[in-house]
Formats: sequence, C-alpha cells, structure tokens
Amino acid sequence: MAVVVLLGVLALAVGGCVCVVWAARGGPRWVRVVAAVTRTAGELLSSASGKKRTTTSGGDDD
Repeated sequence: MAVVVLLGVLALAVGGCVCVVWAARGGPRWVRVVAAVTRTAGELLSSASGKKRTTTSGGDDD
C-alpha cells in the first residue's frame, strides 16, 4: 500500500514539473495554474526544510 502512495506522490511531482516547463513555453491557463501551485509548494517545502537546519559554529566567538 505504501508503494502505491509513493508512486502517486511521484506521479504528482513529475506532472507538476512537466507543467512548469510547459507553462514556461506558454501553455494553456490550467497548466500555468498547476505550475504556480507546484512552484509554491516547492518554495514552501524548501523554506520548511531550511528552518529545520541549524548551523553550529566551529570557530571561536571572540
């Protein structure tokens, strides 16, 4: 069952990437909407993973 869910998520991700490329080349309106949703989701995931990362300083703090 988990494999089916992962394949579904993969299909959505690939489809979103295809829509982003197609929208960049001037696709129909629904493609531009899907591309915008895909880009927004990517930015949200990127910022969420960036907030989880903590940097530790190995140098001296004089």
